Amino acid sequence: LHANMSGSRLMRAIRVSEFGGPAVLKLCSDVPVPVPGPRQVLIHVRACGVNPVETYIRSGGHGRKPTLPYTPGTDVAGVVEAVGDGVTAVKAGDRVFTTATVSGGYAEFTVAAEDCVHWLPDALDFPQGSAIGIPYFTAYRALVHKARAKAGETVLIHGASGGVGVAACQLSRALGLRVLGTAGTPEGMKLALSNGAHLIFNHREEGYTDKIMEATGGAGVDIIVEMLSNVNLSKDLQMMAFGGRVTVVGARGSIEINPRDTMAKESSIMGVALFCATQEEKKECAALLYAGMEAGWLRPIVGSHYPLEKAAQAHHDIIESPGAAGKIVLTI
Repeated sequence: LHANMSGSRLMRAIRVSEFGGPAVLKLCSDVPVPVPGPRQVLIHVRACGVNPVETYIRSGGHGRKPTLPYTPGTDVAGVVEAVGDGVTAVKAGDRVFTTATVSGGYAEFTVAAEDCVHWLPDALDFPQGSAIGIPYFTAYRALVHKARAKAGETVLIHGASGGVGVAACQLSRALGLRVLGTAGTPEGMKLALSNGAHLIFNHREEGYTDKIMEATGGAGVDIIVEMLSNVNLSKDLQMMAFGGRVTVVGARGSIEINPRDTMAKESSIMGVALFCATQEEKKECAALLYAGMEAGWLRPIVGSHYPLEKAAQAHHDIIESPGAAGKIVLTI
């Protein structure tokens, strides 16, 4: 952190000036520290979560295109530096995490709206705090608001070892579901089992869907939380129980399905998009997640830490790595 000639404070931040591959993430050291407006909070960032959606936005292929240049990142954890007028929920010195930012989270400082800033319990460190936002709010939206999960139902977390996957395992277990998970590596499989999955399957193994059906006694699963729908959706529809629901959390392309598969089980396919959540839905989700932090079942698992200058590597790895094992975060 340093000052320029006019005395305004400068910081290090990642800036994107053109859409493209990971290389467009450029570290700049002369970015002005943002100033919090009314009902906004300035946070000294200690860690920022990296989410797949940030790679889609960066590549320019996402529905939401930010105005260039911009700084990516929504899920930070850190310490409140200053607050704007009218802020009452937090004060300078508080440990906090965010679910969205105004100025971008891949930076030493960020500004966030007060209603997106949440107090971070002492039991969780900053990297864990930066792993809550998108993963846990998405898992809750998929399971509760979309699939309307009921205790006793069976859920398949299709991709259970990444940020959303681990969150969905922990949350599903807390909701009283029977939790089946998949992962692509032995490490990922172990991680899902230790975070709430009752049974785990290797989705790189030939015939793994038959094993899942066997585990349900041939009845199929009630809910699927799907991280890679462009590969799995057709298989998902064939694993459904009657009235089953597939919640589409991730897609990286298109896929052919047979609509007859939905008729056979009267199953539903529903999209999950966090930015569609209402203020009431976000409050409800935050209340349940706080209960999870107090009870101890909400414990984010951080896999890889990258320094801010390695943001491009983090973007490459979150998409290209052979199997997820916990959440990818930038430490700042």
